[in-house]
Amino acid sequence: MSTAGVEPTAASPAPAERRAGLRFFGMLALAMAAALLAWATAMRIMAGMAVLCGDMAMSWLPPPGGTWLGVLAAFLGMWTAMAVAMMLPAVAPALWRYRRRLHASGSRRADGLAATAALGYFCTWALIGLLVFPLGAIVAVLEAQAPALARLGPAAAGLAVLAGGLFQLTAFKARYLAGCRLDACEAIPCARRGAAWRHGLRLGLRCGVSCAGLTASLLAVGMMDWRAMAITAAATAGERLAPGGLRVARIAGLVLAAAGMFMLARAAHSA
Repeated sequence: MSTAGVEPTAASPAPAERRAGLRFFGMLALAMAAALLAWATAMRIMAGMAVLCGDMAMSWLPPPGGTWLGVLAAFLGMWTAMAVAMMLPAVAPALWRYRRRLHASGSRRADGLAATAALGYFCTWALIGLLVFPLGAIVAVLEAQAPALARLGPAAAGLAVLAGGLFQLTAFKARYLAGCRLDACEAIPCARRGAAWRHGLRLGLRCGVSCAGLTASLLAVGMMDWRAMAITAAATAGERLAPGGLRVARIAGLVLAAAGMFMLARAAHSA
């Protein structure tokens, strides 16, 4: 029996769509590799600042002869690269669905608009970094001016990890996680660059809020620790992509809460 004229089914996508998928995810893989390289480079720069300052916590401060602008640039470079490397695996399926909907609507710029949405998404994460940096710098300045405060660092880190774990268990977290897991774009997205940019910003904001607990815990443990970054990336991807995403988020929350209590107990014992 002739199969001419039979449309490809969802189980057997058209070769063109398969090629588009390979091209799309191949580009994302290259972007992730570039982000990891940029993160490692920025991490070495900040580690060098820490050596000059004599303390890893002081890497938030300008080294001798350095400027605040230089520290901010290094931090934002590392932060944004870290965000791309950590969040790209989790957000890639949403970007792909967005691209498919644009293509299905007849847009010939589906790839470019999906890339614009991705830029908007990570622009949101860069803006979050701009909010995080002053907080870290203030803490570093206080520790530099009052060394006694530095002794509270382990307890403060444990408290931050505990708070991050408890956040994972809240209904607020569940609501924003649901917004990240669901495809939030309209059934027929507007095929305009501004609309794609706004879609990426909205998606980034939802994911940024949803990741607040994991992000706070990573900052407390140390964003320059690749192991902590890998664990955070795995937890983020799991709660967004696994069938039982909310269960994954709550398990991660319980683990973080237990780790935070352990850190607090160890800090109290060392005091």
